[in-house]
Amino acid sequence: MSVLSPWRQIDTDTLTSRAADMSRNPPGSNPKGPEDCRRLRRTIAEDPLWSLALVPSLSHLCLQSIVRDFEEHPVYEQLSPIQRDFIHERLPSSVPLSVTANLINDGVYWMRCCKQQWTLCDVSHYGQSWKRMFFERRLEGMIELFIPGVTETKTILEMVPLCKNYVKRLDISQLLTPVREPQNENMENYFLGLIDDDEYDGPPMDHFDFSILLEKLTCLEELHVEYRIKQCGLNYECRMFKMSHQDCVSLAMALRSCKTLKVLRLHLSHIDDMNCNLLVKHLLAHPTLTELDLSHNVIRDAGARAVGKLLNKSKLMVLNMFDNEITDPGAEAIAHALSKNSTLVSLNLCLNRLGDKGGQAIGNALLNNNTLRHLNLGANEVTGPTAITLSKVIAQNNTLRSINLYGNNLGEDGGKALEEALSHNTSVTECDIRLTEIDEQIVSAINQVVLKNQVLGTGGISWID
Repeated sequence: MSVLSPWRQIDTDTLTSRAADMSRNPPGSNPKGPEDCRRLRRTIAEDPLWSLALVPSLSHLCLQSIVRDFEEHPVYEQLSPIQRDFIHERLPSSVPLSVTANLINDGVYWMRCCKQQWTLCDVSHYGQSWKRMFFERRLEGMIELFIPGVTETKTILEMVPLCKNYVKRLDISQLLTPVREPQNENMENYFLGLIDDDEYDGPPMDHFDFSILLEKLTCLEELHVEYRIKQCGLNYECRMFKMSHQDCVSLAMALRSCKTLKVLRLHLSHIDDMNCNLLVKHLLAHPTLTELDLSHNVIRDAGARAVGKLLNKSKLMVLNMFDNEITDPGAEAIAHALSKNSTLVSLNLCLNRLGDKGGQAIGNALLNNNTLRHLNLGANEVTGPTAITLSKVIAQNNTLRSINLYGNNLGEDGGKALEEALSHNTSVTECDIRLTEIDEQIVSAINQVVLKNQVLGTGGISWID
């Protein structure tokens, strides 16, 4: 034994054996081939997930810096489409709208914003545009939670420059009233609906003022408004569910200034004749309005006469007066306008109080009308004479596609007249005569004609039992 190191003693035979191995296999060589060499000679990183492929590129680091500082230094226009996609996927939705609204294009970023804010997000209702969905729903929420006298108007006005190019439709399902103050007897009677607006001397109970908004929304095409409150519970008051006179004045002025509006729907707002007249007055010269829906209100004959004037001086294609209180004089006024009208395609007077005088007036008007395609007189008080008049229309009018007489007592004579007229008609593809006291055999014959017209391809309306 010889001492070779102060730390380790190795015998001479071991040294000789190792020297012989090194002479046969010099350093750097591998007797089993290069593959075994790679397996034997390797570096083990401290982080098992580390890989050279994970080292970010300089451009990647720059884009991350842009995302991090976007609020203070927004860089977007200079980027390529691929780089913009990187920004869309990583930019926080908390960045102020004043920065992103008119800078970030429609796409992934706005989809992320929508899904973070709302559980249900069906973009098909918004023309497949996530950006449009975001701004429409955001503005709708602000209006629905606006409390007159409490919420500052500037919160709405500050939003307008950011969303005006993207909002095409507003669907307002509630409008809040001012905060209720301690009541005196006069106020209590007002809230209970025991006195009219002109007798009330308390604080105003008007809702959101649309005149500050609609003129500025330069792309708005549809407006749906309901003057009511959802989930009011035990705080119910009659006036929460009614459009006040001042509400009507401000809305009418706003509608006149909104030159792009095509569809107006005012449901469940307790609109009476006076407010209907005021609305119509401001809509007479509207250049683009094509659909008016005043369903579920309390409009009577005076309001129906105003609507008749609107038919004569507008380009309306759809008129829906479902569930109002129109009787024969109002129906006659609409019929008079219908006889001279050349634009209306659909008329819905279902669930009113029309009798045969009004129903026959509508039928006679259609003898001189070649544009109306859909007529709904269901759930009124018309009987056989109206059905007989409409059968004359069916016999000579090839424009009408659907007729709804559901829930009227047409009787045997009315049924026979309709059957005879439809037997010579090839255009009517829907005729709803359920609950009309018509004999079942006649109903079956009418349904056979309707089915035949559907098969011929003149429509696509489903079979009516």
